[in-house]
Amino acid sequence: MIIKSTSITVITTKLEDTRKFYENYFQAFPVFDCGWYVVLRLGSVNSGPEVCLMTPRPDMEPFKGGIFLNINVEDADITYKKLTDSGLSILIPLEDHPWGDRGFGLVDPSGVVVYCYHPIKPTKEFQKFIIEHH
Repeated sequence: MIIKSTSITVITTKLEDTRKFYENYFQAFPVFDCGWYVVLRLGSVNSGPEVCLMTPRPDMEPFKGGIFLNINVEDADITYKKLTDSGLSILIPLEDHPWGDRGFGLVDPSGVVVYCYHPIKPTKEFQKFIIEHH
């Protein structure tokens, strides 16, 4: 199997607020928009990752939490400063993690935890858990 891309669809009653969040803070732009379903591409390139937002259809429950959207950024410190200077509240503080990242988390209007990080060297304790594929 060859997987060419992946995305997540968040069923939300706050589609417009969530859309603006990603457009304003993560350089997202729509690549599909029929009003009740929007595909947003993150970053400034046409081949970037996507987040999909959908207004609940009949018999669908909106998202209630329990998921992280992990975004590998060039520099978590710069991203943290940009987002906090914009007035966003941080849920998970910016810090180094022993498993090999420096990151922080905030919550989008739909309740998704957006975790922004950049890789760092894991501690010796966590290096043994890295699985190399050849």
